[in-house]
Amino acid sequence: MTDQRETRQRIVDSACDLIHRRSYTAVGVAEICAQARTRKGSFYHFFPSKQDLSLAVIDELRRILDEQVLSPSFGRDLPPLRRLERFVDHLCGFQQGAMAAMGRMPGCPFGNLALELATTDEVIRRRLEVVFAAIRARFEHVIEDAVAIGETGPVDVRATAEAMLAYMEGMLMLAKTANDPAVIRRLGPALVQIRIPPG
Repeated sequence: MTDQRETRQRIVDSACDLIHRRSYTAVGVAEICAQARTRKGSFYHFFPSKQDLSLAVIDELRRILDEQVLSPSFGRDLPPLRRLERFVDHLCGFQQGAMAAMGRMPGCPFGNLALELATTDEVIRRRLEVVFAAIRARFEHVIEDAVAIGETGPVDVRATAEAMLAYMEGMLMLAKTANDPAVIRRLGPALVQIRIPPG
């Protein structure tokens, strides 16, 4: 059983790397199997289709994002707006690490997949929507805390969180296009300032 778990994880890890490095459509099953050092029979044992694998990839990338960026950023050891600043720092560091590993700026894996597949694969679109909702919820909690202690005045919490999420995705896309994670450092402070007034 341990060997099976390890084989499955190698497939998922390889797919995470290849899809984030390139794209969903540019990566085939044979290439994933080669990098994972496994046969196609093993691949299809765990994942009847590439779509099934992609859902596992999204879940794994979400776990990594939570572990390396979201949880360290949004701990309540800092005042709310400082947490947002820390989030920008962690986001930039995460992308710098990815660029060092891949040789170029990969951008947001969820944004990349959404742009590529949201209009053609409803199952993947829904899974990505869940991921974005979870990130938005992190912003909502910070904004609620900021309002509660008077760091900011009344705002539309949901709309402000959505605007922060949209800004984050746009910032990552610009950084990817420029092939330069410094774009995140330069534009990140504006994320902290986003406010949508109530009503």
